[in-house]
Amino acid sequence: MPPNAEPRKPSEIRITSIAQVLRNGAWRLAELHDRDHDLLLWVTKGQGLAILQGVRCGVGAHNAFYIPAGTLFSLDLGRTGFGIAVRIPHDPALTLHDAPMLLRIREVHAQSELTGLLDHLQRERDHNAPFMDEAARAHVALISVWMRRQALALHGPDEPKLPAGQRLVEAFCALVTQEFRTGKTMAEFAAMLGVTPTHLSRACREHTGITAADILTKRSLYEARLLIETTDMPLKEISEAIGFGSPAYFSRFVLQHTGQSPTDLRRRTSVETAPAQRTGAILVPNRRY
Repeated sequence: MPPNAEPRKPSEIRITSIAQVLRNGAWRLAELHDRDHDLLLWVTKGQGLAILQGVRCGVGAHNAFYIPAGTLFSLDLGRTGFGIAVRIPHDPALTLHDAPMLLRIREVHAQSELTGLLDHLQRERDHNAPFMDEAARAHVALISVWMRRQALALHGPDEPKLPAGQRLVEAFCALVTQEFRTGKTMAEFAAMLGVTPTHLSRACREHTGITAADILTKRSLYEARLLIETTDMPLKEISEAIGFGSPAYFSRFVLQHTGQSPTDLRRRTSVETAPAQRTGAILVPNRRY
C-alpha cells in the first residue's frame, strides 16, 4: 500500500434515493420519529406534508430539508414523490447547521448547484477510492455551505422570533425524543413543561394538526415497528424498552395502530424479504433508515 494510503472502507456518509429509504414501508418517513444521525432530503418531485420539530408544512418539488440528529419529524410524499436522501453522522466537526431547516429553492441556478453537489458526492461513493470518507466529508462541508447561503438569502441573518405556542410545541417535541421510552403520559409531559394538558394539546393541534397525545403515540409506534421489523429482539423486551407496562398492552397498541399484531408484522417482514435473501441482495436496512 502506498505511504499514507487509507484502507478502503465503507463511508459513514451514505447517499440514496428517497424511494430506497421507503422500500420497506412508507412509515419509515411518514411516521413521526427522530434519528441518531443527521439527514438531508432533497425533494425533486411530488408534494405532500411534513412535520418538522413541531411545525406542519407543505412540501413540493425543490424543497430541501436538513434534519439534525434528535429532531422529531415526518414526511409523507405519497406515491409520486421522489428525491435524494443523505445520511450524515452527527459530528460538530462537519460544521452543519445546528437547527432543522426547510429551504424552498425556486431559483434554477441554486437547484442545479445542489444537484451538482449531490452528484459529486454520489460519484465519490461509487468510486470507492482511497480516502473516500475524507472526500465525502469534504463534499458534505460544501453542501453545508450551500445550505447556509440559501438560508441567508431566503431568511436574512436574524433568527425569526417564534410565537409562544410554537416554542412550547418545539420544547415538547424535543422532550418526546428524549423521554418517550419512559412510559410517561402526555399529562406528565405537560407538567414537565409547566402547562396544562389542555394547553399543550391545543398548541400541538394548532402547529402540527395533531394532539400532543398523538405525537407521543406516533413516536412510540415508529420505534415499535422499527424494532419488530428490523431486529430479532424478543417482543417482550421491545415492549419493556419502549415503556409499556405489559406485553399484552404492547400487542394491543400495535394491533390498534397497524391492523396487525407484533408477531404478524414480524412474520410478514420475513416473508417479504425472503426473495431478496435467495438472490443475495442486501436485506437489512440501516438501523435508522
